[in-house]
Amino acid sequence: MRSVLFAVILTVCSVPAVTAQTLQSILQTHATEIAKPSRKTVGKTIDAIAASGLPQATEFLEQWSEKNIWQHTDGNFFVATSVEDSLMLIDVDTQARTIAPKFDFKQLKPNGGVRRLISTALVQFQLLDPDLTRRETAVASIARRPAAEQLIPLIASIDRELDAALKSRKIQLANFLSARFAIETQDRIAAINSLSTDTSVEARAVLNQVLTTFTGVARVAPQGNIAAILDPMVAPDQSYNALVEAKLAPQKQTKIDIRKELEANIIEGRIAGLPLAQMDDRLTREAAYSALATQGSVPTLITQEVRDAALLGHVFYELYEEPNAQITAAAKVARKSADNRVATAQFADLALDALSLASIFFLAAIGLAITFGVMGVINMAHGEFIMMGAYTGYVVQLFIPNYTVSIFVALPLAFAVTFVAGVVMERLVISRLYHRPLETLLATFGVSIALQQLAKNIFGTQARPLTSPDWLAGAWVVNDVIQISFIRIAIFILALLFLSLIVYIFKRTRLGLEVRAVTQNPGMASSMGINPDRINMMTFGLGSGIAGTAGVAIGLYAKVTSEMGSDYIVQSFMTVVVGGVGNVWGTLAGAAMIGFGQKWIEWLNPSNTLAAQTYMILFVILFIQFRPKGIVALKGRAAGG
Repeated sequence: MRSVLFAVILTVCSVPAVTAQTLQSILQTHATEIAKPSRKTVGKTIDAIAASGLPQATEFLEQWSEKNIWQHTDGNFFVATSVEDSLMLIDVDTQARTIAPKFDFKQLKPNGGVRRLISTALVQFQLLDPDLTRRETAVASIARRPAAEQLIPLIASIDRELDAALKSRKIQLANFLSARFAIETQDRIAAINSLSTDTSVEARAVLNQVLTTFTGVARVAPQGNIAAILDPMVAPDQSYNALVEAKLAPQKQTKIDIRKELEANIIEGRIAGLPLAQMDDRLTREAAYSALATQGSVPTLITQEVRDAALLGHVFYELYEEPNAQITAAAKVARKSADNRVATAQFADLALDALSLASIFFLAAIGLAITFGVMGVINMAHGEFIMMGAYTGYVVQLFIPNYTVSIFVALPLAFAVTFVAGVVMERLVISRLYHRPLETLLATFGVSIALQQLAKNIFGTQARPLTSPDWLAGAWVVNDVIQISFIRIAIFILALLFLSLIVYIFKRTRLGLEVRAVTQNPGMASSMGINPDRINMMTFGLGSGIAGTAGVAIGLYAKVTSEMGSDYIVQSFMTVVVGGVGNVWGTLAGAAMIGFGQKWIEWLNPSNTLAAQTYMILFVILFIQFRPKGIVALKGRAAGG
């Protein structure tokens, strides 16, 4: 049925317009309405101008709406621009330009209501304008102020639309307008049903408009499309106020009202026979007032019992503004379906955010997991290796302005720089403090402070830009709810590459075999000809290099400052401890647990990210009480053996 309706509309709208007459002749036919327009009379005039099919009609309507139309004393209309005491005139048909004295003309100034009607007509013209920008403007105007009269012109313009994106938008808007304004009930229901799979804010707004309700109260249930019968006892005071506003019950007396009525009925020191001395008691005052009410001297006292009786004697209801129950029933089903899809999409979006955060934590922590697991060293300067990698990327971009090339140069260069820095630190500091964890912690903390100060001296305290390439700009948008930035996707892919590389190194290379040997039994490894000092140095360098490479990726997402490492050191240690010290898969599990956990807490309390981080730390503390070796426990020295 809907397709038949569309075909009829298109047939009607495709009838060729008569263009033999001029626009000026049409304007003269309706000269009175144009000179003094009103909302009631101007519609026929606008329809006549629109029906002419003349190309100059659009320009006239635009200029009329902008108050640029002037009428000569002979009755002819012109587009005019004021120039001191003269007018620059443009003929509405030939576009010929002349100059004439202003005193022979009268400016037409349509009011706001008339201009809105003109704007509606203009939108219909612009939907088929050869200029794409004008068509986009017309569609945007319909989206901002949808109206029933826009539906047929919008549908008629769809098949003639050449731009694919705009055509898709027109079809979507036609669905929105059909859901609200289509003439046939089945057409409205078909459009409403199509919105059940649309998670956009606009689609849900359309459904909400169809399901708009208003509350009311009556002595009996009203006729119409009832949304709900309300229980007045849920909020009795508010319900009684509704009765009063509907003039179905008298106003409830206040203490001041009661006092004034009692004072007005004092007779010889008594009120309704009760002495004034007893009026300090509330019950006595109410008894005196009730007695006066029985005599008819004052209005009936609205007690709680009277109020409740009045409430139970009336019907409180919600009524749909849409009178057709079939349409509201379809809209309720569609809105429930759309809400379920939105909830699912929000869950998916939250999961993607959590996966992205877990990827960042994994990149930041994997180097620490290697050094901590193999060497048992608590490296408080690990965050500064991340910072060094980010600054390496910044320096590379100073020399290589092509951001794509600079990123691919910065990644291996950051690894090399931080690898060397890690080896130097291990040889000069760490190697002298093995098996002295407290002193190692203090020494690396001192190195951390020194590296931060060095970065401040070189780069200053201001954040430095690490700019991503254009192909990483923007976001992957699935719908109005699900979207994730391309930078986060790139970080996730980089995390997978690191995971694959590290697993390959540990499982398929001689270095990995020696590292695992030293991890599980350093004494036996030494007796087999493996140099533990060399393995420690290479391992620390590898962990530092990975941290530096991660710094480039994190720098694209976060600010690059001398303190940026401090933002990740706590999460890195939590990731390593929760996952299981020295285990790559444990680090992955720990990153996932902390990333998803923190995002879940943020979802429960979205206004405070810092609180989410705090609650996550508390959760980690509780977790390690029950599983001190982490999710994936490791045997050997890393496990405390």
